[in-house]
Amino acid sequence: MFRPRNSLKRLGVGLAALTVAVTLGGCATGGADDSGEGTLKVGLAVPNQQSPFFVAIRQSLEAEAKAEGVDVVFADAKNDSDAQVSQIQDFITQGVDAIVYIPAGATAATVPVRSAKEAGIPIVTVDRNPDGAPGDTFIATDSVSAAEALGEWVVEQTGGQGELGIIQGQVGTTPEQARDEGFQEGIAGSDIVEVARQASTAWLQDEGYDIASDMLQAHPDITILFGRADGLALGAAQAAQNAGLEEILVVGFDGDPSGLQAVADGELGATITQQTTLMGALALDSAVKLIAGEEVPAEQLQDGILTTKDNVQDFITTHP
Repeated sequence: MFRPRNSLKRLGVGLAALTVAVTLGGCATGGADDSGEGTLKVGLAVPNQQSPFFVAIRQSLEAEAKAEGVDVVFADAKNDSDAQVSQIQDFITQGVDAIVYIPAGATAATVPVRSAKEAGIPIVTVDRNPDGAPGDTFIATDSVSAAEALGEWVVEQTGGQGELGIIQGQVGTTPEQARDEGFQEGIAGSDIVEVARQASTAWLQDEGYDIASDMLQAHPDITILFGRADGLALGAAQAAQNAGLEEILVVGFDGDPSGLQAVADGELGATITQQTTLMGALALDSAVKLIAGEEVPAEQLQDGILTTKDNVQDFITTHP
């Protein structure tokens, strides 16, 4: 396995400064008062429930909703953009007071936002903001800054040398674009050369394995693999191990429980921990404010935290 140099660099705030922090894995549901009268109802639409990131956002949002006495109506698009358009329309028909929306992809992503606004329903976009039809507020990790820090760490670990393979997320989505921009800034000026890149369709581990396996066959001199999500990176790490290339440096992005454990075990060199607990609660609170007619910033970007063996145990114990 790749053995990182002893260093610690964190982007953003420490755990003590986080406003919300709970351990991941708890199961939460939306709450309501006994009568159900006068209770706010928020629709939550996510791309899938395979990704730990979306699961964590849902758990945090529903826990906050329960605490605030807000009902949550949930819809899983199962990675189908067309199905998600219908699900948002169902929310509108049900008369929800606000919608929290994570687009299933770039295709048709603007339709739900426009439909909600036409119906006069506030909409909070999380992680992905449709180009040309942004939500009333957009909540996400500052992926440009976070990926830049990750790129700088890679340069530090490799001495600025190596051949790079990139396993992309969904092309055209906000996080893919931002992570690409930031990472390229982070490695700029080094002698790291990108020799291959290929996009996934759903950011999943099996895709990472298949893509990385093909890359390593075509480019056996690759020394660095960047999976744009922890799932993709975990698949890439398995492909490298199966190819007998355990000295390849593999890095990810998300700070999923499995990704964090892989950093602790040395399977991944580093990842970026996203503050999913904070973002889920913030999405619910922002929806409630918008319902009340309060002003909410157009963008609410949260710090991503560079996570290595030096600090990973903090986030395994308590996820921000």
